[in-house]
Amino acid sequence: MRGLVTIFGGSGFVGSQIVRALAKRGARIRVAVRRPWQAYRLRMLGDVGQIEIVQANVRVAATVDAALEGAEGVVYSVGTLFESGKQGFAALQAEGAAYVAQAAARAGVTRFVLISAIGADARSDSKYARTKAEGEAAVRAAIPTATILRPSIIFGQGDGFFTRFADLALISPVLPLIGGGATAFQPVFVADVARAAASALSDPAATGTTFELGGPTVYSFRQLMEIMLGVIGRERMLLPVPWDLASLIGAVGDAQGFMRAPLPMLPPPQLTSDQVKLLRVDNVAAAGAPGLAALGIAPQALEPIIPTYLYPFRKGGQYADLEPPPEAPHQLYAPDIV
Repeated sequence: MRGLVTIFGGSGFVGSQIVRALAKRGARIRVAVRRPWQAYRLRMLGDVGQIEIVQANVRVAATVDAALEGAEGVVYSVGTLFESGKQGFAALQAEGAAYVAQAAARAGVTRFVLISAIGADARSDSKYARTKAEGEAAVRAAIPTATILRPSIIFGQGDGFFTRFADLALISPVLPLIGGGATAFQPVFVADVARAAASALSDPAATGTTFELGGPTVYSFRQLMEIMLGVIGRERMLLPVPWDLASLIGAVGDAQGFMRAPLPMLPPPQLTSDQVKLLRVDNVAAAGAPGLAALGIAPQALEPIIPTYLYPFRKGGQYADLEPPPEAPHQLYAPDIV
């Protein structure tokens, strides 16, 4: 698509990569964000005048309508991993997605891409997963031709998974394995998710379809921690944490998330009770579901990529010896497949 595409949440981890992917395809891009002064760097991802930054809040109708003016396509990439004040799961992932889709439908938009998540389920114990499912249903009701992308955990520079645990490994001799670390994941590279969103806007075969996006390999949570530790060259104890204890730790994280509304300088919680509920269910693409291959994208592997952005956590930084520790050679190069 080479017309105007409005991206809600375009300054985020995934959204910024979607901006990059669309810019490479020659699209004109309008990035709709709550704090435009934090997103001006995105203009450097395209040619002069190709990328416009506008202020919009998915809870404020007038700003959404203005951001959609003249758009031929829309990407909704707004979400949160924990609730903080008005930035809750329902407001961002269900109500926000619903309103933007309804406003886009009124504006005559038929090419709409929603970034959801594997595990979106209206019957889930997790509020995150339930509101993702509610957002999907609302978008489909407003725009039946919409494309829904459900990625597994997403990795890449600035991610909230490997980067978070690598940071924790710098200060803690122990890393927790929630529920024993057996939960399965299918990590997908952020650039592949971005390319999928860009392709979905222009591929007629993607209309009205839900794609489940995963990488080429499935790992357990324990294996992902072992790989990360191998990359940064640090030995840490991997301590299984029972579900009940994890829920108590998550409750502390809930309070921390609540306090970030009046005190935004506080760090984000390491774990919330809702995340514990998510970790009880494997996060892998459903068998037979269309995925990256259906969009013409070959998924990129985890192991060659994470060393390119986790090097600051190694002793010696970028130029440290990359050989894996002799006592744990499997941590970097040969993770077992679940």
